[in-house]
Amino acid sequence: MRDDLSVWIEVDLGRVRSNVENLKSLLAGGTKLLAVVKANGYGHGDAAVAKAAVDGGADWLGVARVEEGVAVRESGVTKPILVLAEPPHGAIPKAVESGLTLTVYTAPTARAIARVGASTHRRFADVHVKVDTGMHRYGVAPMALESLIDTISGLTGIEISGIWSHFAVADDALNPYTLTQHQIFLDVLEALGDKGSGWMKHMANSAAAISFPDAHHDMVRTGISIYGIPPSDELSNEASLLPAMTLKSRVGQLKRLAVGEAISYGQRYRMKHEGWVATIPCGYADGVRRALSNVGEVLIRGKRYTISGTITMDHLLVDVGDDEVDVGDEVVLLGSQGAEQITAQQIADKLGTIPYEVVCGMNARVQRIYVERGP
Repeated sequence: MRDDLSVWIEVDLGRVRSNVENLKSLLAGGTKLLAVVKANGYGHGDAAVAKAAVDGGADWLGVARVEEGVAVRESGVTKPILVLAEPPHGAIPKAVESGLTLTVYTAPTARAIARVGASTHRRFADVHVKVDTGMHRYGVAPMALESLIDTISGLTGIEISGIWSHFAVADDALNPYTLTQHQIFLDVLEALGDKGSGWMKHMANSAAAISFPDAHHDMVRTGISIYGIPPSDELSNEASLLPAMTLKSRVGQLKRLAVGEAISYGQRYRMKHEGWVATIPCGYADGVRRALSNVGEVLIRGKRYTISGTITMDHLLVDVGDDEVDVGDEVVLLGSQGAEQITAQQIADKLGTIPYEVVCGMNARVQRIYVERGP
């Protein structure tokens, strides 16, 4: 246990590698795996996770924004990095300079990329075209794709090397909309004919990588799964995934309170019996959402306790009754301790959200400690 920190996150890079290896084992030979490390590696730390994912067999990395890709590249990663949305035009020079592959779905951005690509020593910028098959977030409409490709083909300084789309409901394995979207993508590829010859085709996210092999194509894009979190409950037993993140703190103080005493802001919890209350220096500014007040849980000495009262910015309180607990004892708020485990999915269920939000919401002020425990 760290004796210099009041709250910290342990990220098991051995588990990241293992998760990537297990996911890649689901793919046919020749199908590449892209590890998504956007949003600071889903809260785990982008550079460290990127390197572990590459060690585990990742062929590509994916980011949401140019600055994320630049940071990963400057950490020493040499694998191809795909920016998953069109960049602001002012970010294009840095993206091209860093050798990032850019997503494009509009003619103005394609022209802006071409101008930069033609003016650099690279001679052209590498792009993947994104097609909107029904997610309706970003992408060129299938009916407008040919026109966009013709525009790009007439430009110097830009070269298409891939085409892709994104599923809206692949985490629901039985939803027919996934099949509909995939068929639209197949129709797009067929209509392209020789124009798309040699381009990398990709559509599968974590859920489709696990449950929809027909959608694997040339590459799958795995995000939440490389961090050991299943993309849905339905798929929780379909791949061998181990969670990589543990959020830890320690007992900061113990107070003996009488029955009826109220604790924390708003006096939303009153002692039902005389007992000990542990103050834990971890709060909503660290990523433990205030909505977990009186419903969230922690582990101390391998036992599960419910958070008592309102979670504050830097602290939370736990009624531990007469149990043997000492100042300095390790507290786990996400992860395992002894035989007990608090998962991101369990926390998400209490919050009415998804585990993605739980791990991405871990504040940057919480120091990440990288360990190598593995499976």
